[in-house]
Amino acid sequence: MPLTESFSGFSTNDVPAAARFYGDVLGVETSQANGMLTLHFADGHHVLVYPKGHGHVPATFTVLNFPVDDVAGTVADLRAQGVEFERYEGTPGETDEDFVFRKGGPEIAWFTDPAGNVLSIIAR
Repeated sequence: MPLTESFSGFSTNDVPAAARFYGDVLGVETSQANGMLTLHFADGHHVLVYPKGHGHVPATFTVLNFPVDDVAGTVADLRAQGVEFERYEGTPGETDEDFVFRKGGPEIAWFTDPAGNVLSIIAR
């Protein structure tokens, strides 16, 4: 039997906080059922955010990438809404004063959700 459908997921320690962050701050369409949050994207893709109370450990790698046309502009917009971006120093991955990595590959900036999972804004 071929596996022809899939979706990704990651954990949070606070589903209501995740729903507010992804829905209200990032503008992602969300829904909740069975105590879990689903993120719905315009391309039909969806991601499950499931509760993992006391045992939650934030992902130390990027779990979601948000492609945008203007990385620095999007970072500035999100920072104005209170989103804190990661500042990385040294190589690899050094970010500049705008919190953007511009030293090879696409421009990218990293931030975390309320549970500490790593997300990125990345150039299309």
